[in-house]
Amino acid sequence: MKQISILGCGWLGFPLAKSLLQKGYSINGSTTSSEKISVLEHAGVVPFLIELSDVNIKGEMDSFLENSEILIIDIPPKLRGDSSDPSIGLSKTFVEKIQNLIPFIEKSSVKKVLFVSSTSVYADENATLTEEYIPNPDTESGKQLLEAERLLQSNEKFETAVIRFGGLIGSDRHPIKFLSGKTNIENPDAPINLIHQEDCIGIIEKIIREAQNESFSWNETFNAVAPFHPTRKKYYTQKAIEFNLPLPHFNESKPSIGKLIQSEKVERVLGYSFPKNNL
Repeated sequence: MKQISILGCGWLGFPLAKSLLQKGYSINGSTTSSEKISVLEHAGVVPFLIELSDVNIKGEMDSFLENSEILIIDIPPKLRGDSSDPSIGLSKTFVEKIQNLIPFIEKSSVKKVLFVSSTSVYADENATLTEEYIPNPDTESGKQLLEAERLLQSNEKFETAVIRFGGLIGSDRHPIKFLSGKTNIENPDAPINLIHQEDCIGIIEKIIREAQNESFSWNETFNAVAPFHPTRKKYYTQKAIEFNLPLPHFNESKPSIGKLIQSEKVERVLGYSFPKNNL
């Protein structure tokens, strides 16, 4: 039985942990909520109360990483109100968390890191984007995620695979619930770049399985969105109808800007097929 540590057992990390447990892995899982410790324990996850800040790390990080060969980092940037020192500002808080984490990884048994990133590292430039495209993020979270990717992948003590997920959806999460009834929504003709929770888990598990293959290069970056890109207006209007919600209304008075994310590398290199390819 191989052990994996999952830093961040939230919306994606917790169901991922349960799926990996079913496949015979032993899982250490972290949470920042003391109330969730019993939930993780009940599911069979070895729970750890760990909190990263831009100043230090609270919790038993050494024990959390002990005996794990693979670490999955699934923590969002959460830039607002994230700094314990207001004078520091918010421009580097997430990057500093990763910087504080790296020495613990270096001295641990972890040889492979899987970093959950986002397609927000790509700006809206009306282009079709593959992993070969040099990111030029136009949001603070995108900038910090990109810098965190580079910090991890440049470290010679361990290998890092990066997965850039698109917008996350699942049975309990869909952007139409936020957009429903809103007016003056921009970029109606921009394509959607979404991915279902089931595919997020499937791709991560595929990478973990490929780690056993000596010819597989772990130190890779993958875009991960469903190969389904209708326009925002068409898609969200249809979803509002399906969910019986008030229709969203779009601003069509100016040109749309967006991006189309290609995930062909996931299919070609990992041999992965999207079961949720029509969202």
